Amino acid sequence: MSAVRYWRETKFRGRLVGVKCRGCGKVFYPPRKVCRICRSKNLSEEKLPERGKIISFTVIRTSPKGFERFEPYAVGLIRLENGVQIISQIADCNPSEVKVGMDVEATFRRIKEDEQTGLIEYGYKFRPLRLESSKISAEPV
Repeated sequence: MSAVRYWRETKFRGRLVGVKCRGCGKVFYPPRKVCRICRSKNLSEEKLPERGKIISFTVIRTSPKGFERFEPYAVGLIRLENGVQIISQIADCNPSEVKVGMDVEATFRRIKEDEQTGLIEYGYKFRPLRLESSKISAEPV
């Protein structure tokens, strides 16, 4: 990705932002231009909660190119406090500590570095919530 394109798309980089349909109220992540429920194009930005629960996960032991330094690492399906589901790497813990139902919070981390340009990409990962557990259901909505 070129540096120009990277900066052009920074609107959502570093921010956990989705879109909310003004027609039916459904919230989507990643952001989209058309509601997949009612097909409305009347969407607005929606700041997403930064806490959730792991509802499923896997441990990556053989990673794709560029992510070898993280091996092994966990990637989880996280249900945020508002019900939106997001896939993210689980950081700041050993993969053997990751459990379904674990409370997590978003944290801003280095994602990868482009070998050709040296451009470093940052974004959200999730880490175990070290505070009192929140009241988020791990059951399907």
